[in-house]
Amino acid sequence: MSLGRPTTVRLQRIARAYRESGALLAAVELDLFSKINQGANTEEKLSAALGISSLNAERITVACLGLGLIIRHENKLKNAIDVERFLTKEKSTYAGDWMFFTQPDWEKWGRLSDFLKNNEPAKLDNETVKGITIDEARRYHRATFSIGRGAGRLFVRSVDLSFHHRMLDIGGGSGAYCIEACNANPHLKATVLDLPEVTLVAQEFIAENNLSDRIITHDADFNKDPFPKDADIAIMASNLPMYGRQAIQAVIQKVYDALLPNGEFHLIGEALNEDRSGPTDPAIWGLAQTLHNSTGMAHSITECTNYIKNAGFQSIDINEFVPGVLTRISGVKSSN
Repeated sequence: MSLGRPTTVRLQRIARAYRESGALLAAVELDLFSKINQGANTEEKLSAALGISSLNAERITVACLGLGLIIRHENKLKNAIDVERFLTKEKSTYAGDWMFFTQPDWEKWGRLSDFLKNNEPAKLDNETVKGITIDEARRYHRATFSIGRGAGRLFVRSVDLSFHHRMLDIGGGSGAYCIEACNANPHLKATVLDLPEVTLVAQEFIAENNLSDRIITHDADFNKDPFPKDADIAIMASNLPMYGRQAIQAVIQKVYDALLPNGEFHLIGEALNEDRSGPTDPAIWGLAQTLHNSTGMAHSITECTNYIKNAGFQSIDINEFVPGVLTRISGVKSSN
């Protein structure tokens, strides 16, 4: 069957995708979605609520309508379901800060071909975290905390923690996974392992959630330093594309060596499918490491499974975690 004559429509959409990002981020920065939720549900009301001209209010409204971020119902504007949940400040699930997480890289993406031509040796120390200050770590993890808590709750629903005693989160950042795990399992204790500047910030989140008596932090560079050996379950989440094959294999081997007998390891990461043809999100996260000249790359599910198996883990299990974005791959350490 003929597929018809090809057009440039798809290519143009990709080439202009930065405009869609700009429209979304402008709306978030203006707090447009919260204003709609508060009753500014016409272009005229939005103009006044946002302090922008009626022409610009119409422009941004039409753009958000076209992107499906808002809808018009009976001549009133209304947020789309996902926007209402994640981009209105009244909600505890607000993730507006996360939307700006990659914005600092915008200018670099416009020069991606220059970075691809860089022939300098790739570096293990990833500049996105190497040399980070406490203030930078605080901004970074404030942006990721809301989305991290959502992932943490999903982990708790997906994995039985009832028979575990201490969880180790490698590169645990804000401690979101540990916080959600301990909230759901009163018997559980946890350790957040990360750089010293990051663990200070994690301690703030832990204290805010009244869990300082059950969650501790451990200062370490997971590429270079040993791990504590008192955990019977360990996780490593959303660090996968930041490092190359040798680095990931080495970290997972250290996890195996540190875990107690019968301990579980869960690798939660942006993994490609077996033939490395997608999904898009893991592929682009891997490409993003070009900007930092790191060893980072997109790893496939098959590669991740082999890392875990090569370290000595048994009973390997693969589960979709966030469809099209994250995969959870787990293994169990033997009892002897």
